[in-house]
Amino acid sequence: MTTLGITDGLVLRPDMRVERADVLVDREAGEIVDVAPEVGEGADERLDASDALVAPGLVNAHTHAAMTLLRGYADDKPLESWLREDVWPAEAELTPDDIAAGTRLAALEMIRSGTTAFADMYFSEPRVADVVEEAGLRARLGHGVVTVGKDEEAAWADVEESLRVADAVRGVSDRIETAFTPHSLTTVGEEYLRDGVERARELGVPVHVHANETRHEVDPIVEERGVRPLEYAREIGLLEPEDFLAHCVHLDATEIDLLAETGASAIHCPASNMKLASGMAPVQRLLDAGVSVGLGTDGAASNNDLDLFGELRDAAMIGKLAADDASAVAAPDAVRMATAGSADAIGLPGGRIEPGAAADCVVVGLDAAHLTPVHDPVSHLAYAATGSDVRHTVCDGRVLMRDREVLTLDPWTIRTEAEERAEALVERAEAN
Repeated sequence: MTTLGITDGLVLRPDMRVERADVLVDREAGEIVDVAPEVGEGADERLDASDALVAPGLVNAHTHAAMTLLRGYADDKPLESWLREDVWPAEAELTPDDIAAGTRLAALEMIRSGTTAFADMYFSEPRVADVVEEAGLRARLGHGVVTVGKDEEAAWADVEESLRVADAVRGVSDRIETAFTPHSLTTVGEEYLRDGVERARELGVPVHVHANETRHEVDPIVEERGVRPLEYAREIGLLEPEDFLAHCVHLDATEIDLLAETGASAIHCPASNMKLASGMAPVQRLLDAGVSVGLGTDGAASNNDLDLFGELRDAAMIGKLAADDASAVAAPDAVRMATAGSADAIGLPGGRIEPGAAADCVVVGLDAAHLTPVHDPVSHLAYAATGSDVRHTVCDGRVLMRDREVLTLDPWTIRTEAEERAEALVERAEAN
């Protein structure tokens, strides 16, 4: 066994207690061996955590990684017009090489801001898997399906591609899992949803879908079917315990109870919801009902970054506003959503610092002016820390970033290619 010792720091435990201890990692197994004072002193490799907090790696439970190429491209518009007028026309011009470059940029950003795992819904996912493997991250990947505006042959082809990718990509790495990913309950027709969900069950992969993001997604289903969207979702075979639904902004009490009853998870994306004026998700009501809630950034085109520390702060703040209660979505709840909650929701290891857990850890410096004094490190994670405070990032026992230097990717090359490809992409989109 070769070991990694994360030494001389404070450690965030699963119950949100903070204690002074080392973390000892089996690098070959990618597993935490022990958490105790001085256990890392004799390790083969060491990371210094003095004046810092060792926390679980953050888990971005809903994003579209390659949308980094569209960061800042089309801002200040509501979701429906933003998608139809700007995003979808640009995405129609994406090449597999563009998606690889955008995902590489996303991976660089996530590593530097303390994210060790993510759930992606996008295109050319085999290329995304290659980038995940190169970067050293974990991911659950799925090819996004949209059938509206397509003829029957093209619509079925999109469903087939999502299922093909879900089957082909899983197993290419111990750190990569897959999902069937229909875009939403209104952008994928019922027959395609029913067929795709049924076959996803046969494959043994979860379903990752947008749900109840805006009123424009809720109202048509209620008007046409006479039921709420999540009631419709359950009718067509969704809402199994392994499924996770992004946004979940406009839920009524019946739908919250459905999530609690079925065990399906909600993924909160507060920054995107605020920017697109989609609304405020009832996060405290979800937590009170026992619903599993994770945290996601959504894509960088609607956020506009992939720094989950910003999302933590947004989740805690907007959670209080939505509940009209300053005690709602307290700091430990927000931190738990970004770690264990997200990991559990998307069915990946990680999210906890304890023996036997996956060795996905970040070391967050506590010595900056904006983190002084340290009355409560958990409060700092939720309200004051940023991705730039992350010193070291470890995933599966491998050091991906040491002292702010990313070891698995070349930042200059990645940024240069992303800039060039983004410029060419926009030129193509605006020419058509």
